[in-house]
Amino acid sequence: MSTREKIADLEARSQRIEVGGGQKAIDKQHQKAKLTARERIVKLLDPGSFTELDKFVTHRCINFGMAEKEAPGEGVVTGYGTIEGRLVYVYAQDFTVLGGSLGEMHAGKICKVLDLAVKTGVPVIGLNDSGGARIQEAIDALSGYGQIFYRNTLASGVIPQLSVIMGPCAGGAVYSPALTDYVFMVKDISQMFITGPQVIKAVTGEDVSAEDLGGAMTHNKKSGVAHFVAENEEDCFAQIRKLLSFLPANNLENPPFMETGDDPERIAEELNEIIPDNSNQAYDMLDVITRVVDQGEFFQTMPFYASNILTGYARIKGQVIGIIANQPKFMAGCLDINASDKAARHIRFCDAFNIPIVNFVDVPGYLPGTNQEYGGIIRHGAKLLYAYSEATVPKITLVTRKAYGGSYLAMCSRDLGADQVIAWPTAEIAVMGAEGAANIIFRKEINAADNPVEKRAEKIAEYREQFATPYVAAERGFVDLVIEPRETRPCLVNALEMLATKRESRPAKKHGNIPL
Repeated sequence: MSTREKIADLEARSQRIEVGGGQKAIDKQHQKAKLTARERIVKLLDPGSFTELDKFVTHRCINFGMAEKEAPGEGVVTGYGTIEGRLVYVYAQDFTVLGGSLGEMHAGKICKVLDLAVKTGVPVIGLNDSGGARIQEAIDALSGYGQIFYRNTLASGVIPQLSVIMGPCAGGAVYSPALTDYVFMVKDISQMFITGPQVIKAVTGEDVSAEDLGGAMTHNKKSGVAHFVAENEEDCFAQIRKLLSFLPANNLENPPFMETGDDPERIAEELNEIIPDNSNQAYDMLDVITRVVDQGEFFQTMPFYASNILTGYARIKGQVIGIIANQPKFMAGCLDINASDKAARHIRFCDAFNIPIVNFVDVPGYLPGTNQEYGGIIRHGAKLLYAYSEATVPKITLVTRKAYGGSYLAMCSRDLGADQVIAWPTAEIAVMGAEGAANIIFRKEINAADNPVEKRAEKIAEYREQFATPYVAAERGFVDLVIEPRETRPCLVNALEMLATKRESRPAKKHGNIPL
């Protein structure tokens, strides 16, 4: 065979693989409003940047008629390319080839990409669209899943790992996404569950649709398994690109700086009027955040889950920050099980990838009730304490209004390692709210009074005047600065610049034991 013939043979082989399961299977994929694996990679990466690896890999299974079955590309497309000029590794399962099912060699391709991503220190993005383990390959397929899980775990905290659910993911297929840093889902096409509706119906008698059981909004709002939901695949890719713009390539880099053109000394006069005079009245913490950060841009993570706490990314003077903020609009900003989990996970990611943390605090306490206690609020709340205490990145805490009792500590007080604590004059830093404190401290005086109601109101006002302020904490050095709200942005700019060279180490150990 001549060189020209060999080149022609190469082209023919490549073309055969690139059509995956064939035009009929591709048309079926498109009918479900789903792109193919290769189309997804083209949409996600910078034009012309993709380099495919292991294109010619094929399975070696001979059981159950597999010897006669072709699986072009082994049902997964792997390689690397760029997003906004920055290198990423990517794998995309091809549902047109044996339903994207995972076998030994399919897993081997994914494992190679994960290994390369760790070695080169770049993010990895997995586009998951798989029917699960390839039953014909039995234990070899299970082994493949295990090897992926192992690599996901080793890569955790070393490189960002993003999982995109672009079809049904069931059984073992859901655990790799769950081990990664961020999970994206698309409305109407993404599903995740350990056991499907049919099995649940047979075992428990519950009748549930696949969408209700494991659809995009189920996991974004109820379970907290997913972090982002998209209207369609193109919207999903835009969200991925946006998230990556805030993240460093690996744990040895700083997050990418971006000149935003927003004046670092900008004063926000409206912040002086944002806290209601009635301390029980709600306001939107998003209004505070967007007036402080560059261009008012706050990229939320898990926006539909545990709405009583806000997490996400923004920039201040071009520098990326991670944000944790109580949201008085929901449940008065109380901490609960889900909010503790959501915030703790975000803190640990920021700490792993050198992203300073800014906390916006307005928290009246932990949500009371038997559901919370039986659900383990003590254990879950402890995750938040652990995450803040463990984090060594710069930590800045801004108290806008309430910071009571244990929840004051849990939102990164000085005692949990805050490097700078800033308070507005509206801050109420105390063991508990004035009403509850007055009932306990002045009980005898109130009961003995001719008019207990009037006396109680007097004592509440007295307690609030003396203790529900930032000044007692400031006198003890637990608050560094009390500032006018309008000065918040320049104050944070100053604090972040001061902390830019922060170095902090922890005692040598294998690892801690977070209260999971």
